[in-house]
Amino acid sequence: MVRIISALILAVTAVCASAAEPLTLVDNPPDRHIVVPGDTLWGISGKFLKQPWRWPDIWQMNKAEVKNPHRIYPGDIIMLDMSSGSPRLKIGKPVNLKAQPKVYSEAVQQIIPSIPSNVIEPFISQPLIIEPGETESPIRIVATQEDRMFLGNGDVAFVTGVPDASVEKWNIFRTGKPLKDPDTGEVIAHEAYFLGNARLVQPGEPAVMRVTLAKQEIGRGDRLLPAPLPDIIAYVPHRPENEISAKIMSIYGGVSEAGAGSVVTLNRGKNDSLEVGHVLALFRKRVSVGLDDNGRRVRTPIPEERYALAFIFRVFDRVAYALVVESSKAVMIGDAAKNP
Repeated sequence: MVRIISALILAVTAVCASAAEPLTLVDNPPDRHIVVPGDTLWGISGKFLKQPWRWPDIWQMNKAEVKNPHRIYPGDIIMLDMSSGSPRLKIGKPVNLKAQPKVYSEAVQQIIPSIPSNVIEPFISQPLIIEPGETESPIRIVATQEDRMFLGNGDVAFVTGVPDASVEKWNIFRTGKPLKDPDTGEVIAHEAYFLGNARLVQPGEPAVMRVTLAKQEIGRGDRLLPAPLPDIIAYVPHRPENEISAKIMSIYGGVSEAGAGSVVTLNRGKNDSLEVGHVLALFRKRVSVGLDDNGRRVRTPIPEERYALAFIFRVFDRVAYALVVESSKAVMIGDAAKNP
């Protein structure tokens, strides 16, 4: 049986646990759940808790396990235990997978992610954010193969400025729109327009590279950066330890409104202690405009409203990408993101 490693448990300190509101179970929760390929931490949590991101609380684990997550296997039984008066979860003895329906019969090697991996997979290995100092990358395409104006899969590009011949895999991008901090107006990064991937064939000046993936037309002047190693989403949803006050700078895809399943950029990142796995609540503060009894226009501030949850899945120094997991209304640029 192929083991599935699950980053199922992240902990909170006793202080945080005691300060948090009581755990609330869903109506008629199951007494057990059998782990199967395709499960996500958010989905499993939602079978028991009304607040799925509070999974660590119900396990009562310690903080040291953040970097050494618990392991479960296909067929393990997660059981709800109410014997102490408070809800707790336990892992029971694995069942025989061969005795289960066909959905259990094929062992699939995968890491059980916190959120659906197919949604965020394109965002993990692509550059997306070009931070200050990287926008003027000297590594660029200076010529294409003889019979090509634009390059596609398998075509050859001649690239200047390659500093390290040991780097084989590269991302090709075109600098996109600037990302401005809604609070200060400062440009804190540029969103990269991902074009494709290339592989170093022959070092030199210029170096020879072959396009291995072309998402868009690639041509002279387009820039390259070393392809980062994909990050594995291995953290359980959890609240930040520090107070976070961020705002949505953009919605991926260039739209002005979005909903659950959309990806947004926030104006906070590693420098503000954000990390993969953090869950933030989205809030909107608005002003209602109307007419009073005398027909005069009046503005009435409306109390800030919490309407969504977002899961941080990629973090840069000053920018973070988050997946909107739950939302009761449209997500808009400028909305606030804070501790849940």
